Amino acid sequence: MKPISLVCLIASVLAGAAAAQPAAKRILVYTRQTVSAASSYIHDNAPSSVEAIRKLGAANGFAVDASEDPAVFTEANLKRYQALVFSNTHNEAFQTEAQRQAFQKYIQGGGGFVGLHAATTTERDWPFFTSTIGGRFVRHPKLQKFVVRVQDAGHPATRGLPATFEWEDECYMHEWLNPNMHPLLVADPTKLEDPDRAKFPNDLLGHALPLAWTITNNGQRVFYSALGHKKEHYSDPLLVKHILGAIQWAMGEGK
Repeated sequence: MKPISLVCLIASVLAGAAAAQPAAKRILVYTRQTVSAASSYIHDNAPSSVEAIRKLGAANGFAVDASEDPAVFTEANLKRYQALVFSNTHNEAFQTEAQRQAFQKYIQGGGGFVGLHAATTTERDWPFFTSTIGGRFVRHPKLQKFVVRVQDAGHPATRGLPATFEWEDECYMHEWLNPNMHPLLVADPTKLEDPDRAKFPNDLLGHALPLAWTITNNGQRVFYSALGHKKEHYSDPLLVKHILGAIQWAMGEGK
């Protein structure tokens, strides 16, 4: 038997070590927006959110794929991801029942999920999606400054944020909220400039309108934040920190 060269031996050891390393964590950022007779608004913030999340991935050790193609929703493809990020998706996220079933199986199997801003305007006629994300968007007052209060400062998405901070955004209101949600950020809707206040909010809201929350029942790892209407928000250190904590938690890293 010929002696193994030192170079070959080193290469073999390195290859074995590389094979022993766990695969890099990977997330999918999904940005599909569609128009309908009821809602034709298209956000211009999706590219900025993708760019921000790619930077977060590069700096924090997770790979980022981005798509607006519903064909990515197959059971085999979703197995590649530790978390799905629905960034400002709107109206129909899926085109086929098979895609919906792949998404549902992923969530029910414990896959992480992060919804950003307009994500609660997505699939509002599909009860499973509404229940998963935690709310069904109904309206918002005009974009304005308001005070956000951290209700749970111990979560990775809120840890280190100021106890209260002023933020300019669309303050999203939802006509249904998942009773299993755990609010992280809230606002007082009575302090908003809101000509339609008499119509809404209702008894779901009180003085603590949920703006960001988690849902963990049945083994789920679901996060949603209503912040992030403006594309400039995705270069704001506060929102970037908020999103990073959410993604890391959804992937199972943050505690």
